Amino acid sequence: MKYALSIVAALLLAMSQTQPVLAQNGANNLVKQAIAAQGGADALRALKGLAIKGEARFWEPEQSEKAGGEPRFLGDATFTMTWDLEKGMARTEWDRDQKYPDPPVKLKYTETVLPTFGYVTDEKGSRAMSGIRAAAHLRELKRASPWLLMKAMDTPKGIAAMGDQKLGKQSLPAVSFNDGGTKFTILFESKTHLPAAIRTRDDDNIHGDSDYDLVLGDWKEVGGVKIAHALSYQLNGVEVAKLTYQELSANPMIAADAFAAPDAVKSEAKAPPTSNVPYQWVLRRLFLTRFVDSDSILYLPGGGLKLVELAPNVQHVQGGSANNLIVAMKDHLVIIDAPYGELQSRWVIDAAKAKYPGKPIKYLVLSHHHMDHTGGTRTYIAEGGAEVIVPSPDKAHFEKVARAPHTVAPDELQKKPKPAKIVEVKDQMTLKDDVGEIRLYNIPNPHAEGMIIAHVVKDNIVWVTDLVSPRGAVQRTEGTAAVGDALRKYGVSGATIAGGHGTTAKQADIAPALAQN
Repeated sequence: MKYALSIVAALLLAMSQTQPVLAQNGANNLVKQAIAAQGGADALRALKGLAIKGEARFWEPEQSEKAGGEPRFLGDATFTMTWDLEKGMARTEWDRDQKYPDPPVKLKYTETVLPTFGYVTDEKGSRAMSGIRAAAHLRELKRASPWLLMKAMDTPKGIAAMGDQKLGKQSLPAVSFNDGGTKFTILFESKTHLPAAIRTRDDDNIHGDSDYDLVLGDWKEVGGVKIAHALSYQLNGVEVAKLTYQELSANPMIAADAFAAPDAVKSEAKAPPTSNVPYQWVLRRLFLTRFVDSDSILYLPGGGLKLVELAPNVQHVQGGSANNLIVAMKDHLVIIDAPYGELQSRWVIDAAKAKYPGKPIKYLVLSHHHMDHTGGTRTYIAEGGAEVIVPSPDKAHFEKVARAPHTVAPDELQKKPKPAKIVEVKDQMTLKDDVGEIRLYNIPNPHAEGMIIAHVVKDNIVWVTDLVSPRGAVQRTEGTAAVGDALRKYGVSGATIAGGHGTTAKQADIAPALAQN
């Protein structure tokens, strides 16, 4: 009996040791099959570089007109790319026709990325990229490179077996590949064995843990190698960018100085960080052409957030790419908007506590759902259970934001969960005590379904985001006219306009921009 049991135990041990080996062999075979489907290892190794001409289109789901609605179309572009696959360098000339945000603009610039830094060239000259921008570009070069699978095959210790992964309605075989601190999940077509998608798990300020996929299609042979000519970049299945290769040639002649950087760029260049890179913020703000190219993320090098006093109990947080308003009531504080993410929210909370000691943050008012004004919402919920006030119909959206897991980059709410109390303003709401009064108005506007402007009554200060952005002369638009209509409807005159972007403006000084629709 004992002998029989020992045989069974030995068999079970052997099976437990065999299964990982079989799984690993399966992972290696998936990679080898994909390489064969692309043309074989020899052909891929012979592909040293590419010259590409193509078109691009960009969208932003968190600039949609309605929360959770159709992503906002940002614009078109054409590009010309010289890509040294062997050295991991690329130079991309962009000609962009940006439709959103208003006003539409045409931009021409070149992005050059080397393994150790990157730089941008436009009509003003060349300047070094921030480290986080260079890191994001380098990761995306790896993701799209025909050499990624060759790297995986040459680094078998970096490959791990995985179960099937979902891509849309499909369930596809997959492996993981760790490369330089980045974990890529590679999904394969079951019939062709070609890569179907290259995935990373990214942190997103709104959605939390997110799948960021490069979905590959329209495979054509170039220089003996099959290369995808349709590249769709998707966040949780929603397309945010699409590149189409129109002309592609293998092993082009690359000039010796094609990637040469000016000495001034080299002296100021920052090395790409290998951790804590806010990839989604960088990439999607680049798609939006509203990226602050700085490792400080919120402001340019040498800048900083600051409190600008508009009245003894009203502080305007300026200096970043988007602002807050702090209003001190009798025994508590009201904060308006939560730009970017935890970084700015933490600064504002600490600054508010220092300025008005002993007063907790009771309310966070969110003007609308766009990511640059709400990405730091969760920090206020974590801070002390601040009640979040949002415009109708956005309650369900922000309840989802509060519940979203953030394990890729754990934030304060992930570490110390607290319930979220979220209330909607359908038309108007008043926050009032013995010291102050804030009237919140959900106004019709062309920017977003659900938009709150806030009137601090005693000090006659009106908070407005996006519809009016005081950065020099304020021109009349549908947005400014919508604000003017609301101010007239509610009898507000002679106010100071505090912008969610920019600084402040006097209502009287921008009267032509606020003229009736």
